[in-house]
Amino acid sequence: MPETTGPVGFVFGGGGVLGAYEVGMVRAVLHYGIRPDFVLGTSIGAINGAAVAAGPDEQVADRLTELWASPQARAVYGDSLPRQIGRFARRTHLHSPGPLRRTLERELGIDTRFEDLAVPFHCCAASIERASEHWFSSGPLIDAVLASSAVPGLLPPVHLGQEHFIDGGIVNSVPVGHAVALGARTVFVMQVGRIERPLRPPRRPWDVAQVAFEVARRHRFARELQEAPDDVAVHVLPTGGGSAKDDSPLSYRNFAAARGRIERAYEATCAYLEGLA
Repeated sequence: MPETTGPVGFVFGGGGVLGAYEVGMVRAVLHYGIRPDFVLGTSIGAINGAAVAAGPDEQVADRLTELWASPQARAVYGDSLPRQIGRFARRTHLHSPGPLRRTLERELGIDTRFEDLAVPFHCCAASIERASEHWFSSGPLIDAVLASSAVPGLLPPVHLGQEHFIDGGIVNSVPVGHAVALGARTVFVMQVGRIERPLRPPRRPWDVAQVAFEVARRHRFARELQEAPDDVAVHVLPTGGGSAKDDSPLSYRNFAAARGRIERAYEATCAYLEGLA
């Protein structure tokens, strides 16, 4: 087993359908006997991370693999185009949050609270009213994970208390700094691969927002890596190689490649961990 210094933090970043890569990474890390002292997640990383915090053993990777390949996963963004257009014309989002809520309730339990999880779990969302990041770490789990993964334009904001929350990736997509602030001395970063690919100027109108978001998220991630103290080991785990197709505007609905992504990331992360031993 690779040597680690505790506390150990698992960080699951945002990235939509590419979150399948994270399942392969965590399968490898758990296979090598590494267990988290706490888990952080943003957006799709909040979904993967909550499952791992509920059961941080190799079986959780099997459950997540089946979930990613399931009809329930495809149903999250499975609305027909006419229904999407009709909803968007009347509201602010293309998809109903119902399928995602039902999937989370089935996988995590309807009444599960953060306090019920096997290890501490925190997930990040963006508060609209305060224009700032917000960390959930106690209380009802499902609502918090829904808030963290409420992608603007795809899913509606989640109303909790006096605030409305949207996807945590808007403010902190790969929260390495929060793991360090919580006391981690070893951090394993499960990421979706975009940081591994060069960023180029936009060529089409729909590229503009995506490139702007990537600049913001990569800038913060790079800064937090640089600011990590010398006595903190941060391991950014590899995906095993993606492609430009991963970043297509319509790829967010394509779950067909999930198993392949999981397998590539598992093999690449195993090789990485072997190098640490």
